[in-house]
Amino acid sequence: MRLLLARFLADESGATAIEYCLIATGIAFAIIAAVQGIGPQLNTKFTAVNSSMK
Repeated sequence: MRLLLARFLADESGATAIEYCLIATGIAFAIIAAVQGIGPQLNTKFTAVNSSMK
């Protein structure tokens, strides 16, 4: 039992998956922030294009 617990504590294969998850989360937050920052400007442009096509 002691050997099994020692092997479990020494196993670091899950650490890589957690690191990739944290990186993906950081990228997702960056994309969300960029879209929210640009969103109002894009809405104004699309409204102007829509008005000019009528």
